[in-house]
Amino acid sequence: MFIKPKSSARFICTCIILILFVQNISAQNKKYRDSILSYEHHYINTHEVVGKDDRKYIHFYDIDKSYRVTATIKRITDKEGFDMITSSGMKQKYFKYGLLTFKLHKSIQHLYVYQSASLMQQEKYKDYLFVPFGDATSGFESYGGGRYLEFYVSNIKNNHVVLDFNKAYNPYCAYTTGYNCPLPPMENLLKVPIPAGEKNYGKPIH
Repeated sequence: MFIKPKSSARFICTCIILILFVQNISAQNKKYRDSILSYEHHYINTHEVVGKDDRKYIHFYDIDKSYRVTATIKRITDKEGFDMITSSGMKQKYFKYGLLTFKLHKSIQHLYVYQSASLMQQEKYKDYLFVPFGDATSGFESYGGGRYLEFYVSNIKNNHVVLDFNKAYNPYCAYTTGYNCPLPPMENLLKVPIPAGEKNYGKPIH
C-alpha cells in the first residue's frame, strides 16, 4: 500500500511520541521501584527490635505500584476518643482523625485514620497519623495482628493523601513478646487481600 508523504511523516511522529511516552513510564516505574527497594533496605537494616542476625527473616511482597493509591480524607471531629485494644489486652486511647476512601482494583475501600492520645502530647508526634489495618492476607501470608501505615497531617493536600501499601509494616509484636501493639478495630478490617508491604516474619517468636 502506498503511503503519502504527509501520512508517512504523521505516522513516524506518532510512533516517536509513543516510544517517548513508554520510555517515560518505564523510567517512572523504575524510579518508584528503586525508592521502595531503598525503603525496604533502610527498614530492615535499622530495625529497632529485630537483631542484625535475624533481619534476614524480614520479608516483603513483590513491589506492586497498583497498591499505591490516592485517598480522599473526610475529617472527623472526635473529642471523646475511644480505647483501642492492644495485643496484650491493655487499652490505649485514640481519637478518630478522619475516614479514608480510595479505589483499589476497581473496588471502593475505606479505612479510618487515628491519632494517639499520648503521642499528641509530644511535639515530635503531635501531627502523627496512624492507620492500623487487617486484610484477607492477615493470619496467612501477613501478620495475624494486622499491619500499619502512617503519615503526618502535612502529607494531606487538598483533602487527599497517598497511601502506599508497599510500605505497610508489622507491629513489634510480630517479632517478639512484651509489647502492647494496637490491634486494628473491626472498622479497619478489609475483606480484600493486600499482597503488598511486609509479610509474616520468617522466624518463630519465642
